[in-house]
Amino acid sequence: MLVPKQIISEYGSYLRIERAMSENTAAAYTSDLSGFFHHVSKAPEEISADDIVSYFSDRRSISKRTQARILSALRSFFNYLILEGYVADNPCDRVDAPKIGRRLPEVLSVEEVDAMISSVDTASWTGLRDRALLEVMYGCGLRVSEAVGLRISEIYFKEGFVRITGKGDKQRLVPLGDVAADALEKYLHSRPEPDDPKNSDYVFLNARGGKLSRVSAFNLVKASALSAGITKEISPHSLRHSFATHLIANGADLRAVQEMLGHESILTTEIYTHIDSATWQAVILKSHPRSRR
Repeated sequence: MLVPKQIISEYGSYLRIERAMSENTAAAYTSDLSGFFHHVSKAPEEISADDIVSYFSDRRSISKRTQARILSALRSFFNYLILEGYVADNPCDRVDAPKIGRRLPEVLSVEEVDAMISSVDTASWTGLRDRALLEVMYGCGLRVSEAVGLRISEIYFKEGFVRITGKGDKQRLVPLGDVAADALEKYLHSRPEPDDPKNSDYVFLNARGGKLSRVSAFNLVKASALSAGITKEISPHSLRHSFATHLIANGADLRAVQEMLGHESILTTEIYTHIDSATWQAVILKSHPRSRR
């Protein structure tokens, strides 16, 4: 009989090593699985489609989006068990996924982004750090994990690029604008050297000299929005989404934005870069060889 705790641990290692998933994604999958098996109290090979349906029926208070995430984790887990020869089929194949709509994060206007960044007090090195972090997250359209994981050796000031390691350890080059580059240089000139050499290449450090955390970046975005008088419900991802939306609204090519965001599918980019039909029409007609405009 498979022991859920043990096999979930092995599955987590598989996600991180063989699937090259981030620590956060792997942790989210294994956490959902642990919650499921704690509730059903069965071994993995004993799970049926009815058990999964019953689990969701008992937890009707959770959103459809959360249900979809848990079902995705279960499907991936049972595919792993099939791969390892532990089970013959996947019970999730007989469970219908909940229908969820597209949920887009709040979009900030250019003026709101300016207000957030301008609200940061740059009298100290930590203030210069916070200004640089906001400029880079917005100016390069980075995920929060990509921003806090940025290394000094990955910044090419002369060439105007940063090398980003994204999901699945895939690397991409992202243009670094003058404003973000200036903020980075000012911060790096004042940034103290960490006591631990292992942190010396990380751009963004906390007050103790360690790598800045995702939570700290999240709190910074919240605090700067509050200081700027912005009442929208935003997160670091709102800056990334606003970056893409502003580029598209100003006529940037969707494929180019896809490359900068690190999306495998352009369909994902379309979700993040919703703009009104009038803007799309103007861009298309301006570029079309048979248009008189």
